[in-house]
Amino acid sequence: MTPGVRPLIAGNWKMHGLRADGLALARAVAEGARGLDAELVVCPPATLIAAVAEALAGTPVAVGGQDCHAREKGPHTGDISAPMLADAGARYVIVGHSERRAGHGETDAMVRAKAAAAFAAGLVPIVCVGESEAERLAGQAEAVVTRQLAGSLPEGFAARGGVVAYEPVWAIGTGRTPTEADIAAMHGAIRAHLARTAPEGAGVRLLYGGSVKPGNARAILAQPDVDGALVGGASLVAADFLAIAAAAGVSAGR
Repeated sequence: MTPGVRPLIAGNWKMHGLRADGLALARAVAEGARGLDAELVVCPPATLIAAVAEALAGTPVAVGGQDCHAREKGPHTGDISAPMLADAGARYVIVGHSERRAGHGETDAMVRAKAAAAFAAGLVPIVCVGESEAERLAGQAEAVVTRQLAGSLPEGFAARGGVVAYEPVWAIGTGRTPTEADIAAMHGAIRAHLARTAPEGAGVRLLYGGSVKPGNARAILAQPDVDGALVGGASLVAADFLAIAAAAGVSAGR
């Protein structure tokens, strides 16, 4: 954990949740969030953002989107713009998740444009980076992640409060995680890259994502330069998500 940085725990619900389920989950998270020394964000499907934002109004839990278009508006059937997310009550948005990069062919340039659009709409982008298993086995993990950072972060990213999430592709939803040493090494490399590119890079919050759960959260969050977590499956269970958030506060020494 970076000294002086408040932990951020973001839950990516992905394509899960109808209205009743989503509202029940959001309310359970909000009920347990009071008194936790971490910032919590839930990122429901776009269909639930407005309803969840309304349910969470006045609570310590913020709402985020899972993706946005780079354009403010236009003929883009099925897409959602950053201003639309903000209008629905979102404060954050995930961009560049590996499932978007792989499944939708998103390039670093596209991610960069989306992050810039998020800033323009008053949202905080959470930019995801991460290597495949083949890239890690080939010894290319750090080079891949550094290249993604260089291509995906818009100008002024650090100064404007952007967040980076490191998610090794091979760990997402598999139950596998890198070793604590590997996580610390990658987060250190990301921090070094950010510090080289901007004076404010030392203060960017760096999240780890990829099979984070209550059982491993405390050890992961105790690593240097790990300032929180982007949580997938465990964010769909309020007790698990809250346990991870509680571990963040402990790891931060609060």
